[in-house]
Amino acid sequence: MTVSVPSFAKLNLDLRVLHKRPDGYHELRTIFQTISLRDTLSIEYQPAKRTQIEIDSSVDIPDNLVVRSAKLVLDHLKVNAWVRFVLRKTIPMGAGLGGGSSNAAAVLLALPALAGKSVRFEKLAELGSSLGADVPFFLYGGTALGLGRGTELYPLPDLPTQTALVVAAGVHVSTAEAYTKLNRTAPQPADSTSVNSLTSSPESLILGEFQSVAWGLNGSSFDQIPLKNDFEQVVFGAHPELAALVRKLRRWGAGSALMTGSGSALFGLFPTAEKAHVAAGHFAAGTAHIVRFVSRRQYRSRWNRALQAVSAGR
Repeated sequence: MTVSVPSFAKLNLDLRVLHKRPDGYHELRTIFQTISLRDTLSIEYQPAKRTQIEIDSSVDIPDNLVVRSAKLVLDHLKVNAWVRFVLRKTIPMGAGLGGGSSNAAAVLLALPALAGKSVRFEKLAELGSSLGADVPFFLYGGTALGLGRGTELYPLPDLPTQTALVVAAGVHVSTAEAYTKLNRTAPQPADSTSVNSLTSSPESLILGEFQSVAWGLNGSSFDQIPLKNDFEQVVFGAHPELAALVRKLRRWGAGSALMTGSGSALFGLFPTAEKAHVAAGHFAAGTAHIVRFVSRRQYRSRWNRALQAVSAGR
């Protein structure tokens, strides 16, 4: 059995970092959006006496999530197979666009179909969250609200068709260092003399702003919504060239421009595709990608077509 599946990138349209949790992770609030920038993953599958996984990738990826996710889902299915992946990367790596997580989700969705097995979606999400915080989102696609580590997901209405320009300048940003510099600490428990912690906590302002953004997505134009990424304050301090690129996106017509994830990719939202094309010409060759939002319906449609091809070939 052979199948070729898409592996789309994502943007964090808004990203807020609250406190550090007892488990060592940080409490997040974010709005995910899938975009048309994508990798392509071709998979050959054959039952075997013992599992053997091979990968041919257009770039060298240490600790490849494709291999890890394949081992995980085959173990869960209790099947042995020879599997060969051909991964053609277009999504810039280590840029906050979720390419590795999207690749992992593609494997989780495709391998059960190739094996002729079914896995509950809740179980796929559980497997995905063990691989990375962004992986469960790529099982759904579209526009979604992410809470906790980003693995607690709630669907949001699909946004109107939108053109964006993604700029990936190849700057390396350490996610661990970005979290450290944000210096978010565990919340202090309220005592009997304190004002209610929900209204007195410094986080209440962050949550209020985030709620305003989430409500504003329902009908407001992006240039009227105060989109924000909390990581910008520390990442731009260490890499002022990224702040300069955001200003450049705005100068060339982006209604909103900010960083995605913990960086270093940036994106600008443009009123027309023509304006995005004009802006793209003012960035270094190979760094600017014109993309469109991919709705949940479009995302699932692409996946249904791919998996139907598997069923037809069985």
